[in-house]
Amino acid sequence: MQTKLFFSYCFIGFYLVFVQGDSFLPNVELSALLSIKSSLIDPLDHLKDWKNPTDELQDHSTHCNWTGISCNSKGFVEKLDLSNMNLTGIVSDSIQDLWSLSILNICCNNFASSLPNSLANLTSLKSIDASLNNFVGKFPIGFGTGADPCRDQWVRPHPLGFIKFFFLDMPLREGCRLSLVCCCPLETMILGYNQFEGSIPGEFGNLTKLQYLDLAVGTLSGQIPGELGQLKYLTTVYLYQNSFSGKVPPEIGKIKSLIYLDLSVNQISGEIPYEIAELKNLQLLNLMCNNLTGPVPEKLGELAKLEVLELWKNSLTGSLPENLGKNSPLQWLDVSSNSLSGEIPSGLCDSGNLTKLILFNNSFSGSIPIGLSNCSSLVRVRIQNNRISGSIPIGLGNLPKLQRLELANNNLIGEIPEDFTLSTSLSFIDVSKNHLVSALPSSILSVPNLQTFIASSNNLEGKIPEQFQDSPSLSVLDLSNNHFSGQIPQSIASCEKLVTLNLRNNQFTGEIPKTIATMPTLAIVDLSNNSLVGRIPENFGSSPALESLNVSYNKLEGPVPNNGILITINPNDLVGNAGLCGGILPPCSQSIIHTTQERKVRINHIVVGFLVGISVISAICMLVLTGRWLYKRWYLYENCFNNLFKKNNSEWPWRLVAFQRFNFTSSDILACLKESNVIGIGGTGIVYKAETHRPHNIVAVKKLWRSETDIETGDDLFAEVELLGKLRHRNIVRLFGYLHNETDVMMVYEYMPNGNLGAALHGKQTGNILVDWVSRYNIALGVAQGLSYLHHDCHPPIIHRDVKSNNILLDLDFEARIADFGLARTMLHKNETLSMVAGSYGYIAPG
Repeated sequence: MQTKLFFSYCFIGFYLVFVQGDSFLPNVELSALLSIKSSLIDPLDHLKDWKNPTDELQDHSTHCNWTGISCNSKGFVEKLDLSNMNLTGIVSDSIQDLWSLSILNICCNNFASSLPNSLANLTSLKSIDASLNNFVGKFPIGFGTGADPCRDQWVRPHPLGFIKFFFLDMPLREGCRLSLVCCCPLETMILGYNQFEGSIPGEFGNLTKLQYLDLAVGTLSGQIPGELGQLKYLTTVYLYQNSFSGKVPPEIGKIKSLIYLDLSVNQISGEIPYEIAELKNLQLLNLMCNNLTGPVPEKLGELAKLEVLELWKNSLTGSLPENLGKNSPLQWLDVSSNSLSGEIPSGLCDSGNLTKLILFNNSFSGSIPIGLSNCSSLVRVRIQNNRISGSIPIGLGNLPKLQRLELANNNLIGEIPEDFTLSTSLSFIDVSKNHLVSALPSSILSVPNLQTFIASSNNLEGKIPEQFQDSPSLSVLDLSNNHFSGQIPQSIASCEKLVTLNLRNNQFTGEIPKTIATMPTLAIVDLSNNSLVGRIPENFGSSPALESLNVSYNKLEGPVPNNGILITINPNDLVGNAGLCGGILPPCSQSIIHTTQERKVRINHIVVGFLVGISVISAICMLVLTGRWLYKRWYLYENCFNNLFKKNNSEWPWRLVAFQRFNFTSSDILACLKESNVIGIGGTGIVYKAETHRPHNIVAVKKLWRSETDIETGDDLFAEVELLGKLRHRNIVRLFGYLHNETDVMMVYEYMPNGNLGAALHGKQTGNILVDWVSRYNIALGVAQGLSYLHHDCHPPIIHRDVKSNNILLDLDFEARIADFGLARTMLHKNETLSMVAGSYGYIAPG
């Protein structure tokens, strides 16, 4: 009997092992996956098909068909891809039961926990991508040698062939450094966006199979080790935005396979080693924002595959290689903000691939190469602030892709070429501070996409072309400091998007066109130092956007209108007009008043019959409306004080600083700061919707979070806010002003009724707001135009540094408006074009 029982047990055991084994193990994996799911928060329900099979007879490998799962031929999970699913929660230790897992991708989610130690038990693991999350804590114990998460952490019995801990944001133990003994099979290492300290160890030279090295955006320092020159398979080296010092190691010239070399935004000094010119496969060389000196190696012009050369913001001297661009498919050249001299190489676009030529803030001389006028690939040319002479080459206007042309502050002569008027792509033209002569081309302002035209400080003359009706996008027109004459065209009012009009210091005559005073977006008008006559149009006082008006040193006369912006206009903006009086100026003489009254009487005689008939009705209506207004005003006033006196005495007094006219008082704003009016909470503050019963009655008020340190440095904040208050662009949320007391600061913005882009794309109304791709394209275009304005048209330039969908607001017409400058940084030094490079790697440049 016992013998029979023994054979029965043996039979069952063999059956389980050999017959049921293949189904048993995958079922363990199925349970592990369900356990992993139970630890995750999946708001978009991406893993809805991860559930127990209802049919017990269902195929044991049913989980292989689940979202993000890939199995091998035996039904075991070998790849788990949960990237870009908006997941939160924790990564469960059950992941160790996926014994055959070789590829794990959990990037681009919202994990804020620590990585499980059980990752060290996955002996088949070859690839990990945990980038673009918010993981905290230390690296998994045992993931390296098992002894110290900061020692030999990339060494394991089965070495990874691909490591990508990219933007883990893990607060490593103080003093944690990069260190390894041997990881020879390693091919890819991406450890950027972490806080490793110290320098790169020379042992990295033992990674003989390494092809891709990314240690960008961190706190590494010291010299770049010459041992990297031993890595003969290396194709990519990204070490940008650290604190490396010393010289560029010449041993890098031994890495014949190197394609991409980016050492930008460090503290590297010395000269560019000539050995770099031995890298025959090099396509990208980026050494911008360092302390490099000396010449650009002449043999760089012989690199046959070079596409991108970025050397801006160093102290380089000498000339550019004569053959640069002749022997390579050069696409992007940026050597701005150096001390380079000599002529611009003539063959930069011989390959026909050059898109961006950025040479500003140097001492280049000679003429603009004729070959550039045939470079159909050019998108941006920025050669301002040099010593370029000669004339502007004919043909630049015919380039089909050219969008931005900046030739300011050189020694150019001759005329503005007629072919500029043929362009369908130019949006920005700046030829100011040269020696250009003659009249403007008759259709120069009819370029369909032209947004900014600056030709100030030249010797231009004649009349302004009148084809403004064909300028739908024009926002900045600056013709100051020239010899233009004649009258200011009435047709200028057809530029519905014009923000800045500067015609000062010319020879204009005639009256100021009344139509200018009613332009909907016009904010800055300077007509000073001309020979204009007549009166200041009264409509300037009611102009919806006007913030600055300068009509000084003309021949204007009559009373200054006493309304709107003209009530508070700076007297210096009116001086030099002997005939002006009244308003903020001394009172007008009786003769002037009498003449004015006679004109009014003649008009009144014409309409007196109508006035008498409607006067009584008007009076009654005014009494009724005034009564209602007083009632509502008293009600709001009382509520305001009820709310305000609940605050501590330390919060008083409040001061409202306005950058333009808006119908709010500090009492109105403070009365609206209650929980029911909250429309958003972010990293920089809480946003309220403020509303009154007056016209233009809605604004957005952001109350900033402030620490004691912020309060102590309040003057710096106010200086930056003053700068932001001057921004004027249709794709930038307008800052009306700010309200502050001793401790608190509140920013007052225009209100955007359609919320932010993030909510429109991913919120509850997804699919109902931005249905078509045309709307999305228009929003993307608007954001690009707004960022271009901040980077290139502001002085000093401004970098937002936190551009994301939640910071893109949508106005009533779903036009994009860039908002939230809580992280913005202005660049205050004279030639500085960057304060901090942020974001993932791309072609980063000032232009």
